[in-house]
Amino acid sequence: MGERIKKLKKIRIHREGTNELTISALAIAGIGALLWYGLNTSIPFWIFMVVFCTAWFIALNFYRCPIRYFNGDTNKLVIAPADGKIVVVEEVEENTYFHDKRLMISIFMSPLNVHANWYPVDGKVKFVKHFNGNYHKAWLPKASEENEHADIMITTPDGVDVLVRQIAGAMARRIVTYAKAEEECYIDEHMGFIKLGSRVDVFLPIDTEIRCRMDQPTTGDQTVIAKLK
Repeated sequence: MGERIKKLKKIRIHREGTNELTISALAIAGIGALLWYGLNTSIPFWIFMVVFCTAWFIALNFYRCPIRYFNGDTNKLVIAPADGKIVVVEEVEENTYFHDKRLMISIFMSPLNVHANWYPVDGKVKFVKHFNGNYHKAWLPKASEENEHADIMITTPDGVDVLVRQIAGAMARRIVTYAKAEEECYIDEHMGFIKLGSRVDVFLPIDTEIRCRMDQPTTGDQTVIAKLK
């Protein structure tokens, strides 16, 4: 597919959070000013500022977007698509697309993790599909099929189909997918974003070499989780 193209924008705060953070900061400043100048005591002002500024900085942490590049050859490697923790490494029957056994690796993202999602492999996007559904806790097995989710099928340069599934959780109610059918995609590029706690599943051929373990922390676009045969 030629030389890998690096398109990652040099941003520190993800664009999904720019409006929310700006509007909330202005609202906090405005209400804070009213409390400071409108009351005879400063106690309500300080209580308000401590509570809401703390909440704002938690949101700021949630929307941070580190600039990352994977160092090394990506040939046949599968890289973690998200920050979080490995919660599933098992063989499953995948009957929606493959209709055979697949190796599924799942990464759970807590509200404290970076929630940008990266492409786990180089290749070409075959299709993108969105499904409405429930909002079970993201770490439950049934969340993979029953929760709202977006499926991205990627065909690698060697012709291997890899399915990536963005899954909404009990708190996450918005899945953003940047992938578009027929576009080439590369490790280091953003695939999407999921707000609040959620999960990403990767479905791989059954003979894939596993390079991760249960409960292992992952860093998106950095941690090698598998190698294709």
